[in-house]
Amino acid sequence: MELALESDLVIVRPIRETDAEELWANTGGDAALWKWVLTDGPIPQSVDEMRDLIKSLLARDAAGARKTFAVVLKSSGQVVGSTSYLDPNEVQKSLEIGSTFYGAIARRTGVNTHCKFLLMRHAFEVMGYERVQIKADNTNAVSLAAIARIGAKQEGILRHDRKRRDGTWRDAVYFSVIAPEWPEAKAHIEKLMARDSFVS
Repeated sequence: MELALESDLVIVRPIRETDAEELWANTGGDAALWKWVLTDGPIPQSVDEMRDLIKSLLARDAAGARKTFAVVLKSSGQVVGSTSYLDPNEVQKSLEIGSTFYGAIARRTGVNTHCKFLLMRHAFEVMGYERVQIKADNTNAVSLAAIARIGAKQEGILRHDRKRRDGTWRDAVYFSVIAPEWPEAKAHIEKLMARDSFVS
């Protein structure tokens, strides 16, 4: 059975090749979006290239390196973005939530908060994981604020973590939530979702 996580705002489910058209319609040509995400590959320039990107992500999923999700807006049924579980470690019970991107239709709404909540709740309460990590480029102020907003704790900065598309070096700011912190973080995020469903 296909995993599908659902709130009153979004459905988070495994990505499919058939999502390429809607994903392209909602994210294609958005230079601001692609500045930060999937920097180890080319920026999709067409529906076909978006389909190729999805195929490459699905191949990594099959190898166990990640699990890539489509983010579906419940009100319209549109695929408005994607997010992933990265580097799941069944022995150490840890994983990362990352490779997250949303089209303009979903940015500065409650979509990001709902997605992070669903993925963390599943990781802690269903998968039994101990640690969920989230990281962001040190110059990506919007992402850093969004991560801090959900109650993740900053751990440190990995300097020159990887090259950006423009050839400059990124410092990665690391955050995490660990299992003992999840009940408090969960209650905090639920309040955010109830209070301001239209703020990411």
